[in-house]
Amino acid sequence: MSPTRMGVLVMLLAMFLFSLNDAMGKWLVATYSVGQVLLLRSAVALVILLPFLWKAGVKPILSAERPLLQFVRVVFSTAEVFCFYWAVYYLPLADVMTYWLAAPIYVAALSPFLLKEKVGPVRWAAIGLGFIGVLIALTPSGEVEPVAIVFAVIGTLAFALMVVTGRTLRGTPDMTLVFFQIAGALVAGLIFAPFGWVNPTMPDFMLLGALGVVAMFAHICVNRAVKLADAATVAPLQYTLLPWAIILGYLFFNELPGLLTLVGAAFILTSSFIIYLREQRTNRGAVPAASTSETGETL
Repeated sequence: MSPTRMGVLVMLLAMFLFSLNDAMGKWLVATYSVGQVLLLRSAVALVILLPFLWKAGVKPILSAERPLLQFVRVVFSTAEVFCFYWAVYYLPLADVMTYWLAAPIYVAALSPFLLKEKVGPVRWAAIGLGFIGVLIALTPSGEVEPVAIVFAVIGTLAFALMVVTGRTLRGTPDMTLVFFQIAGALVAGLIFAPFGWVNPTMPDFMLLGALGVVAMFAHICVNRAVKLADAATVAPLQYTLLPWAIILGYLFFNELPGLLTLVGAAFILTSSFIIYLREQRTNRGAVPAASTSETGETL
Protein backbone atom coordinates (compact mmCIF):
# COMPACT_ATOMS: atom_id res chain seq x y z
CA MET A 1 0.00 0.00 0.00
CA SER A 2 1.33 3.45 -0.94
CA PRO A 3 2.13 5.98 1.80
CA THR A 4 -0.54 8.33 0.43
CA ARG A 5 -3.27 5.71 0.61
CA MET A 6 -2.12 4.74 4.09
CA GLY A 7 -2.23 8.40 5.11
CA VAL A 8 -5.81 8.68 3.87
CA LEU A 9 -6.85 5.59 5.84
CA VAL A 10 -5.13 6.81 8.99
CA MET A 11 -6.80 10.23 8.70
CA LEU A 12 -10.20 8.59 8.22
CA LEU A 13 -9.52 6.57 11.37
CA ALA A 14 -8.61 9.78 13.22
CA MET A 15 -11.90 11.42 12.23
CA PHE A 16 -13.84 8.36 13.39
CA LEU A 17 -12.00 8.45 16.72
CA PHE A 18 -12.78 12.16 17.15
CA SER A 19 -16.44 11.46 16.39
CA LEU A 20 -16.50 8.53 18.81
CA ASN A 21 -14.91 10.74 21.46
CA ASP A 22 -17.62 13.36 20.91
CA ALA A 23 -20.39 10.76 21.21
CA MET A 24 -18.87 9.41 24.42
CA GLY A 25 -18.70 12.94 25.81
CA LYS A 26 -22.37 13.58 24.98
CA TRP A 27 -23.31 10.34 26.71
CA LEU A 28 -21.39 11.23 29.86
CA VAL A 29 -22.49 14.86 30.28
CA ALA A 30 -26.06 13.58 30.53
CA THR A 31 -25.06 12.20 33.96
CA TYR A 32 -21.92 14.05 35.05
CA SER A 33 -21.15 17.76 35.15
CA VAL A 34 -19.01 19.31 32.43
CA GLY A 35 -16.38 20.17 35.06
CA GLN A 36 -16.21 16.57 36.24
CA VAL A 37 -15.86 15.28 32.69
CA LEU A 38 -13.08 17.80 31.98
CA LEU A 39 -11.24 16.90 35.19
CA LEU A 40 -11.19 13.14 34.74
CA ARG A 41 -10.51 13.05 30.99
CA SER A 42 -7.73 15.64 31.28
CA ALA A 43 -6.11 13.81 34.19
CA VAL A 44 -6.00 10.58 32.18
CA ALA A 45 -4.72 12.39 29.08
CA LEU A 46 -1.96 13.97 31.15
CA VAL A 47 -0.91 10.57 32.48
CA ILE A 48 -0.68 9.27 28.91
CA LEU A 49 1.31 12.33 27.87
CA LEU A 50 3.83 12.10 30.73
CA PRO A 51 6.23 9.62 29.03
CA PHE A 52 6.42 11.89 25.98
CA LEU A 53 6.99 14.93 28.20
CA TRP A 54 9.69 13.05 30.09
CA LYS A 55 11.45 12.24 26.82
CA ALA A 56 11.17 15.82 25.53
CA GLY A 57 12.12 17.40 28.85
CA VAL A 58 10.64 20.45 30.52
CA LYS A 59 12.76 23.00 28.66
CA PRO A 60 10.32 23.37 25.69
CA ILE A 61 7.52 24.10 28.18
CA LEU A 62 9.45 26.49 30.42
CA SER A 63 10.96 28.36 27.47
CA ALA A 64 7.83 28.50 25.31
CA GLU A 65 7.63 31.58 23.11
CA ARG A 66 5.30 34.47 23.94
CA PRO A 67 3.92 33.27 27.30
CA LEU A 68 1.02 35.73 27.32
CA LEU A 69 -0.20 34.55 23.93
CA GLN A 70 0.21 30.94 25.09
CA PHE A 71 -2.07 31.76 28.02
CA VAL A 72 -4.63 33.42 25.74
CA ARG A 73 -4.66 30.35 23.49
CA VAL A 74 -5.23 28.09 26.50
CA VAL A 75 -8.17 30.28 27.57
CA PHE A 76 -9.70 29.90 24.11
CA SER A 77 -9.06 26.14 23.98
CA THR A 78 -10.56 25.62 27.44
CA ALA A 79 -13.59 27.75 26.61
CA GLU A 80 -14.04 25.80 23.38
CA VAL A 81 -14.10 22.36 24.98
CA PHE A 82 -16.26 23.62 27.87
CA CYS A 83 -18.82 25.06 25.44
CA PHE A 84 -18.68 21.94 23.28
CA TYR A 85 -19.79 19.71 26.13
CA TRP A 86 -22.53 22.12 27.12
CA ALA A 87 -23.70 22.30 23.50
CA VAL A 88 -23.91 18.52 23.06
CA TYR A 89 -25.83 18.31 26.33
CA TYR A 90 -28.65 20.34 24.74
CA LEU A 91 -28.30 19.69 21.01
CA PRO A 92 -28.03 16.71 18.65
CA LEU A 93 -24.47 15.65 17.92
CA ALA A 94 -24.78 16.39 14.19
CA ASP A 95 -26.00 19.92 14.89
CA VAL A 96 -23.04 20.68 17.14
CA MET A 97 -20.56 19.23 14.65
CA THR A 98 -22.09 21.40 11.92
CA TYR A 99 -21.45 24.53 14.00
CA TRP A 100 -17.88 23.49 14.80
CA LEU A 101 -17.08 22.78 11.14
CA ALA A 102 -17.80 26.47 10.51
CA ALA A 103 -14.58 27.38 12.37
CA PRO A 104 -12.49 27.69 9.15
CA ILE A 105 -14.96 30.37 8.00
CA TYR A 106 -14.38 32.38 11.17
CA VAL A 107 -10.63 31.90 10.85
CA ALA A 108 -10.67 33.19 7.28
CA ALA A 109 -12.81 36.17 8.30
CA LEU A 110 -10.56 37.07 11.25
CA SER A 111 -7.19 36.52 9.59
CA PRO A 112 -7.04 39.88 7.71
CA PHE A 113 -7.58 41.78 10.96
CA LEU A 114 -5.62 39.67 13.46
CA LEU A 115 -2.93 38.17 11.24
CA LYS A 116 -2.73 40.77 8.46
CA GLU A 117 -3.29 38.04 5.88
CA LYS A 118 -4.66 38.98 2.48
CA VAL A 119 -8.15 37.70 1.66
CA GLY A 120 -9.30 38.08 -1.93
CA PRO A 121 -12.83 38.52 -3.30
CA VAL A 122 -13.37 34.80 -3.87
CA ARG A 123 -12.62 33.96 -0.24
CA TRP A 124 -14.76 36.88 0.98
CA ALA A 125 -17.61 35.52 -1.11
CA ALA A 126 -17.03 32.06 0.39
CA ILE A 127 -16.98 33.57 3.88
CA GLY A 128 -20.33 35.26 3.18
CA LEU A 129 -21.76 31.97 1.91
CA GLY A 130 -20.54 30.24 5.05
CA PHE A 131 -22.11 32.82 7.35
CA ILE A 132 -25.43 32.34 5.57
CA GLY A 133 -25.06 28.62 6.29
CA VAL A 134 -24.32 29.33 9.95
CA LEU A 135 -27.42 31.52 10.26
CA ILE A 136 -29.54 28.81 8.66
CA ALA A 137 -28.12 26.06 10.87
CA LEU A 138 -28.47 28.17 14.02
CA THR A 139 -32.11 29.02 13.35
CA PRO A 140 -33.77 27.89 16.58
CA SER A 141 -36.88 25.77 16.69
CA GLY A 142 -39.36 25.60 19.51
CA GLU A 143 -37.53 22.59 20.94
CA VAL A 144 -34.10 24.21 21.27
CA GLU A 145 -32.97 25.87 24.48
CA PRO A 146 -31.67 29.39 23.69
CA VAL A 147 -28.68 28.74 25.95
CA ALA A 148 -27.63 25.95 23.58
CA ILE A 149 -27.30 28.42 20.71
CA VAL A 150 -25.27 30.74 22.94
CA PHE A 151 -22.85 27.95 23.89
CA ALA A 152 -22.57 26.86 20.25
CA VAL A 153 -21.71 30.37 19.03
CA ILE A 154 -19.21 31.06 21.84
CA GLY A 155 -17.62 27.62 21.40
CA THR A 156 -17.09 27.93 17.65
CA LEU A 157 -15.69 31.45 18.01
CA ALA A 158 -13.35 30.26 20.77
CA PHE A 159 -12.21 27.39 18.53
CA ALA A 160 -11.53 29.79 15.66
CA LEU A 161 -9.58 32.14 17.91
CA MET A 162 -7.59 29.19 19.23
CA VAL A 163 -6.62 28.34 15.65
CA VAL A 164 -5.72 31.97 14.88
CA THR A 165 -3.51 32.29 17.95
CA GLY A 166 -1.99 28.92 17.10
CA ARG A 167 -0.90 30.31 13.74
CA THR A 168 1.18 32.94 15.49
CA LEU A 169 2.82 30.26 17.67
CA ARG A 170 4.22 28.13 14.85
CA GLY A 171 7.58 27.94 16.62
CA THR A 172 6.10 26.17 19.63
CA PRO A 173 6.50 22.35 19.57
CA ASP A 174 3.26 20.39 19.19
CA MET A 175 3.87 18.59 22.47
CA THR A 176 4.06 21.88 24.33
CA LEU A 177 0.82 23.14 22.78
CA VAL A 178 -0.98 19.91 23.64
CA PHE A 179 0.34 20.01 27.20
CA PHE A 180 -0.93 23.55 27.71
CA GLN A 181 -4.35 22.59 26.36
CA ILE A 182 -4.61 19.60 28.67
CA ALA A 183 -3.39 21.63 31.64
CA GLY A 184 -5.93 24.37 30.94
CA ALA A 185 -8.81 21.89 30.77
CA LEU A 186 -7.53 20.20 33.93
CA VAL A 187 -7.50 23.48 35.86
CA ALA A 188 -11.02 24.28 34.64
CA GLY A 189 -12.11 20.82 35.75
CA LEU A 190 -10.61 21.32 39.20
CA ILE A 191 -12.51 24.59 39.56
CA PHE A 192 -15.93 23.41 38.36
CA ALA A 193 -15.95 19.68 39.19
CA PRO A 194 -16.89 20.13 42.90
CA PHE A 195 -20.18 21.74 41.80
CA GLY A 196 -22.59 18.89 41.14
CA TRP A 197 -20.08 16.07 41.65
CA VAL A 198 -21.53 12.60 41.04
CA ASN A 199 -19.55 9.56 42.13
CA PRO A 200 -18.99 7.63 38.89
CA THR A 201 -19.62 3.93 38.58
CA MET A 202 -16.64 1.86 37.56
CA PRO A 203 -17.83 1.48 33.92
CA ASP A 204 -18.44 5.23 33.70
CA PHE A 205 -15.09 5.99 35.33
CA MET A 206 -13.39 3.88 32.67
CA LEU A 207 -15.42 5.65 29.98
CA LEU A 208 -14.44 9.06 31.37
CA GLY A 209 -10.80 8.03 31.23
CA ALA A 210 -11.27 6.64 27.74
CA LEU A 211 -12.18 10.13 26.52
CA GLY A 212 -8.60 11.22 27.00
CA VAL A 213 -7.22 8.00 25.50
CA VAL A 214 -9.38 8.13 22.37
CA ALA A 215 -8.66 11.81 21.76
CA MET A 216 -4.93 11.23 22.23
CA PHE A 217 -4.90 8.39 19.69
CA ALA A 218 -6.92 10.56 17.30
CA HIS A 219 -4.27 13.30 17.48
CA ILE A 220 -1.52 10.71 16.99
CA CYS A 221 -3.31 9.43 13.88
CA VAL A 222 -3.61 12.98 12.50
CA ASN A 223 0.10 13.61 13.00
CA ARG A 224 0.95 10.29 11.37
CA ALA A 225 -1.40 10.91 8.43
CA VAL A 226 0.18 14.26 7.52
CA LYS A 227 3.58 12.56 7.52
CA LEU A 228 2.41 9.80 5.19
CA ALA A 229 0.48 12.01 2.77
CA ASP A 230 0.34 15.67 1.76
CA ALA A 231 -1.79 17.89 3.95
CA ALA A 232 -3.63 18.92 0.77
CA THR A 233 -4.76 15.29 0.40
CA VAL A 234 -5.83 14.51 3.95
CA ALA A 235 -7.09 17.85 5.30
CA PRO A 236 -10.47 17.75 3.47
CA LEU A 237 -11.18 14.42 5.16
CA GLN A 238 -12.05 16.37 8.31
CA TYR A 239 -15.51 16.86 6.81
CA THR A 240 -16.23 13.15 7.37
CA LEU A 241 -16.84 14.24 10.96
CA LEU A 242 -20.36 15.28 9.97
CA PRO A 243 -21.60 11.96 8.52
CA TRP A 244 -20.06 10.15 11.49
CA ALA A 245 -21.88 12.55 13.83
CA ILE A 246 -25.16 11.79 12.04
CA ILE A 247 -24.57 8.02 12.23
CA LEU A 248 -23.44 7.93 15.86
CA GLY A 249 -26.11 10.42 16.91
CA TYR A 250 -28.78 8.16 15.44
CA LEU A 251 -27.33 4.91 16.79
CA PHE A 252 -26.67 6.09 20.37
CA PHE A 253 -29.20 8.89 20.90
CA ASN A 254 -31.88 8.29 18.25
CA GLU A 255 -31.15 11.76 16.85
CA LEU A 256 -31.55 12.94 13.29
CA PRO A 257 -30.55 16.43 12.11
CA GLY A 258 -33.33 18.72 10.98
CA LEU A 259 -33.70 20.04 7.45
CA LEU A 260 -32.34 23.49 8.35
CA THR A 261 -29.24 21.91 9.90
CA LEU A 262 -28.59 19.90 6.74
CA VAL A 263 -29.10 22.91 4.48
CA GLY A 264 -26.84 25.05 6.68
CA ALA A 265 -24.25 22.27 6.73
CA ALA A 266 -24.24 22.16 2.93
CA PHE A 267 -23.54 25.92 2.80
CA ILE A 268 -20.85 25.66 5.48
CA LEU A 269 -19.05 22.70 3.90
CA THR A 270 -19.14 24.30 0.45
CA SER A 271 -17.78 27.55 1.85
CA SER A 272 -15.06 25.83 3.87
CA PHE A 273 -13.96 23.76 0.89
CA ILE A 274 -13.71 26.86 -1.33
CA ILE A 275 -11.64 28.63 1.33
CA TYR A 276 -9.43 25.57 1.63
CA LEU A 277 -8.85 25.35 -2.14
CA ARG A 278 -8.01 29.06 -2.35
CA GLU A 279 -5.52 28.80 0.49
CA GLN A 280 -3.88 25.82 -1.19
CA ARG A 281 -3.59 27.74 -4.44
CA THR A 282 -2.19 30.79 -2.64
CA ASN A 283 0.27 28.90 -0.49
CA ARG A 284 1.34 25.69 -2.16
CA GLY A 285 2.73 23.12 0.24
CA ALA A 286 1.71 24.96 3.43
CA VAL A 287 -0.41 23.34 6.10
CA PRO A 288 -3.90 24.83 5.67
CA ALA A 289 -5.40 27.10 8.30
CA ALA A 290 -8.24 24.67 8.80
CA SER A 291 -5.77 21.93 9.50
CA THR A 292 -7.18 18.78 10.99
CA SER A 293 -4.56 18.93 13.70
CA GLU A 294 -6.96 21.28 15.44
CA THR A 295 -10.27 19.80 14.39
CA GLY A 296 -13.12 18.59 16.43
CA GLU A 297 -13.35 18.56 20.18
CA THR A 298 -9.85 19.07 21.55
CA LEU A 299 -7.76 17.69 24.36
